[in-house]
Amino acid sequence: MTQNAYLRVALIARPHGVMGALKLIPLSDDLGRFNALDSAYLESKHEYKPIKILSKQIQHDSVIVTIEGIDSRNAAELLRNKYICVDRQHARELPQGEYFIVDIIGCKVVDTDGNDFGTLTDVFHTGANDVYQIKGSKGEILIPALKKLLQNVDIEKKLITLDAQVLTEVGLFEDSE
Repeated sequence: MTQNAYLRVALIARPHGVMGALKLIPLSDDLGRFNALDSAYLESKHEYKPIKILSKQIQHDSVIVTIEGIDSRNAAELLRNKYICVDRQHARELPQGEYFIVDIIGCKVVDTDGNDFGTLTDVFHTGANDVYQIKGSKGEILIPALKKLLQNVDIEKKLITLDAQVLTEVGLFEDSE
């Protein structure tokens, strides 16, 4: 399996002020990770350019940064909707049972009864827990990412196995007419 060498940690939302600062929308659960972020990569059209972060200010739900070489609002505007990434070597270590979204997107999803539901295509963040979107030949299923439901997640084999009994309790199936 080929893993993406870079992990997205923030989306550049817009310029902040007139001196080139950028407002970031964090894609990480850990806002504190930005305190130690001095270098990163700017993702643009699947290319990754190294950048140096000169300053950062963590706000309630966003981060304001300045990047070396970006010193005007016009220069900052050109970066709108691009991603700030880190390489895997500098990614935070995840606790047991947690996964980077980029690593689970594309996983085949089956249950313990042998049913094949298709491929995990998206992850939605909700207040209580994440929700996995799975699309297959039988339609779409949305499932909460609950430990009791996720029997096994094998990133190397790109395979997620769900507990069939728990799935009948929590799965949200698309109506078929």
